[in-house]
Amino acid sequence: MRVVLQRSGAASVKVDGQITGAIEKGYVLLVGITHEDTKEDADYIASKIAKTRIWEDEEGKMNIAIHEHGGAILSISQFTLYANTKKGNRPSFTAASRPDHSEPLWEYFNEALRQEGLEVQTGVFGAMMDVSLVNDGPVTIIFDSKEK
Repeated sequence: MRVVLQRSGAASVKVDGQITGAIEKGYVLLVGITHEDTKEDADYIASKIAKTRIWEDEEGKMNIAIHEHGGAILSISQFTLYANTKKGNRPSFTAASRPDHSEPLWEYFNEALRQEGLEVQTGVFGAMMDVSLVNDGPVTIIFDSKEK
């Protein structure tokens, strides 16, 4: 499982012009799932995200987790995180999991974040989405469950 976290001052996602999820401050998560990912991978990444300290303390150091700082999650399923660009000019997405595996695992991941005490808003799995965010920092962190 691969997740790109962007610290955000505000973010929203629209499908067909309708907002399906929105947060004030928090994290926008772009979530990619590959064939061999399991619930263990989802639990690992959810725990890491909940505990990651990337908000500034009173000394200006990144030392505060989202629980202490406050904020919510906007989770967006994004199979393109597993693009392979080694050959030619058109990316291959064969490493991305098929929807029958990735959709339930993405939903499980979102629930694992909720079990960590986080508010989670989402996009719509498999839909064309317009994602807007105010990137705070900017701070962008990549998590990969295969790099434990």
